[in-house]
Amino acid sequence: MPDQLTKLAYQTMQQGKALLGLTHKEVSTRLMGLLAPDGTPKTVPVPPELMGRLKQSMDCLHERDWQEAEQGLYPASLLFDAPWLDWASRYPLVWLDMPSTWTRRSERNVRDLPQDVDPAAYPDYYLQNFHHQTDGYLSDHSAALYDLQVEILFNGTADPMRRRVLAPLLRGIKAFADRPAGQLRVLDVATGTGRTLRQIRAALPQAQLVGLDLSTAYLRQANKWLSQLPGELPQLVQGNGESMPFAEATFQGLTCVFLFHELPGDARQAVIDEAYRVLEPGGVVVLADSVQLADSPQFSAAMENFRRVFHEPYYRDYISDDIDGRMRQAGFEAVAAESHFMTRIWTARKPR
Repeated sequence: MPDQLTKLAYQTMQQGKALLGLTHKEVSTRLMGLLAPDGTPKTVPVPPELMGRLKQSMDCLHERDWQEAEQGLYPASLLFDAPWLDWASRYPLVWLDMPSTWTRRSERNVRDLPQDVDPAAYPDYYLQNFHHQTDGYLSDHSAALYDLQVEILFNGTADPMRRRVLAPLLRGIKAFADRPAGQLRVLDVATGTGRTLRQIRAALPQAQLVGLDLSTAYLRQANKWLSQLPGELPQLVQGNGESMPFAEATFQGLTCVFLFHELPGDARQAVIDEAYRVLEPGGVVVLADSVQLADSPQFSAAMENFRRVFHEPYYRDYISDDIDGRMRQAGFEAVAAESHFMTRIWTARKPR
């Protein structure tokens, strides 16, 4: 069981990551204002009390993260699982990438993608520079920087927010407790660089894990990260979550993290419908994405500024969308949701 010294180390690490994220954003914003003022986004004023609410919510997230490790839902070592040396070596690349990002902002160019990309291979909504990041999701360069960029964006809370899918996933697959652990199959949709799969592996050491993503570049990065785990043989599949290349009733659990806010509404429904199709009756789906206006109105200014600072063309529609209703429309039952800091977690079950 984790001890108090480990808890102190965890708290200190999270405080350091938060300070790094805040400092990076403050310095980069000032530089952009000096060197590329045309690309500086016009944000809405942030109420003074909002920062206090965000800090309190972040502290609650960290305490929940610690408690679930203490309860044994996942090993305490997972709290510290990050490629620190690799990220340190890549951090200068984040700064070197900024001038091109500022240029795209200034020119309002959101279709600046590698020339060798075949547009016919991807849905049109995918072919753009989400977050204004270089190459969108379609290059090894983008994949190499993504995890570090997200850690900076969320002030070191990206992994703690991802880990909120673990408890409901573990509860859900108890419906198949009569089966050997090695026969349980869990699919992570839009697995990206594999961070969520890596965390699921720590909580489910024997289950068969499969990752699905549209980007072959991100799957290559996921293969690299996951292959570092002893004995791990990543099962990674290139494909679209709207039309998953799997048979019906193939999985007992399904997760999807940080995808829905980057999908138009009809694509969100298609992914949920596909999740229902590939789950075995009794299977559990766990979705994680941004909080919404209905559940977190106190963070509305933060949501609006996120949309303005980063190129997120479907975010405004997403934060008002009825995800609960979409899940019920697909056929799911026992739909439930809860919020942790800036992440909303939905859980539902496919009827037996």
